[in-house]
Amino acid sequence: MNQATLFSGIAKRFGAEPQYLWAKFPKYAVFRHADGKQKWFGAYLPVAAEKIGRKGAGNVALLNVKCPPEMVGSLRQMPGVLPAYHMNKTHWVSLVLAEVDADLVWELLAQSFALTQK
Repeated sequence: MNQATLFSGIAKRFGAEPQYLWAKFPKYAVFRHADGKQKWFGAYLPVAAEKIGRKGAGNVALLNVKCPPEMVGSLRQMPGVLPAYHMNKTHWVSLVLAEVDADLVWELLAQSFALTQK
C-alpha cells in the first residue's frame, strides 16, 4: 500500500488527516482521534531501511498501530510485521506497508482506532 492510498483511506474511514509534528522528521505523520483527547491511533514513519534491519538504500514506509498485548507476539510472526518503531513494543507493532496485505492494514487500523478511543 502506498502513502496516498493509506492517507486517503484513513481520512475516509476514520475522519483523520495526517498531522506532521516534528520539524526534524517532516515526513512522519500521526493520525489522531478528533475528540478532545487527541489520542493517536496510527503513525506513518518512512524510516531508513538499515534502521529496521533491512538491506538496501532508501526508506521503508511503516505504519505503527496499537493492538492488544496478547496479539503482539502472533502478529510479529507474520511477514512485514515488526516490533514497534519508537513506540511501546508491548502494545504497538509496525507494519511494513509494502509487505502487509491491505486488508490486514485496515483491520489493524480499525482495531487501533477502537483501542485508543477509550
